[in-house]
Amino acid sequence: MRTEDFVLFVRSAELGSLSAAGRDLRLTPAVVSSRIGRLEAQLGVRLFNRTTRRVSLTPDGETFFEHCLRILREVDAAEDAVSARRRTPSGSLKVTAPVAFAKRHVAPHVPDFLARYPDLQLQLVASDRFADFFAEKIDVAIRIAELQDSSFISRRLARNVRVLCAAPDYLAAAGRPAEPADLLQHNCLLLRFPGSKQYTWTLTTPAGEPVSLPVAGAMDSDDGEILTDWCLAGRGIAMKSIWEVGGHLADGRLEVVLPDHRPLSHAVHVLYPHSRYLPMRVRAFIDFMIEVVGDPPYWESGAEAFLPADLN
Repeated sequence: MRTEDFVLFVRSAELGSLSAAGRDLRLTPAVVSSRIGRLEAQLGVRLFNRTTRRVSLTPDGETFFEHCLRILREVDAAEDAVSARRRTPSGSLKVTAPVAFAKRHVAPHVPDFLARYPDLQLQLVASDRFADFFAEKIDVAIRIAELQDSSFISRRLARNVRVLCAAPDYLAAAGRPAEPADLLQHNCLLLRFPGSKQYTWTLTTPAGEPVSLPVAGAMDSDDGEILTDWCLAGRGIAMKSIWEVGGHLADGRLEVVLPDHRPLSHAVHVLYPHSRYLPMRVRAFIDFMIEVVGDPPYWESGAEAFLPADLN
């Protein structure tokens, strides 16, 4: 048996489709069918229940799947062990991050990362949706959200300070909110995508207690940068992170709204699946990002005036 067949079998099981696994691995349907059939013949069992649209694992297939995962992890570990002797990671790395964060704070650093580790190849998936680690073969994800899935290990990359902000022109025309309830009368620019929690805005009062508001507006998008552009154009109030709008606040193109009522914020984390080992290429990327972002994060430089006085 060949490890290539194990990879094909695992991808077919993860995607629930032989044809999808073939497209993912750049194999023709005939080759996929032949190799899965050969694997079943070698084992003397049926690995998949097949329908016209999907495949699912048989009980024997489920057992074999677990063993294949262990074998492939051991193969990766062996490759990492050899790389460690050369003190350089190698192979391919697939990273996902929110669109705006990927463009502003990941993509600019990728050339330096690959210059440091020339035996690596990196694919950056910029998306505001929550990617499926296994179906999309993600190695590491950058997330700015409340973390609830215990099947992943997370490391804190940086703090994330958020503010409500608007352009001076908008505030001159629509008025400046004096208290959170006033937001209900304003055009609030919302980030909307499957899994998004921005159907309400939760702010903290000066006493430290949360207040949630069912804000709404005439414009929303699944792209955070579009919201920033609308906000700069004077179209409404947006909830934004300092890493997105720190420069615009510093040059006066945007102003903080309700500075005494800060939005709840979640730190920037890097996530990777639980495993018996952490691949060297993943460890290298995480350590590199923590190094370049710094503490406090470099994007707060010049925006100190807009940070809470009690920030730690």
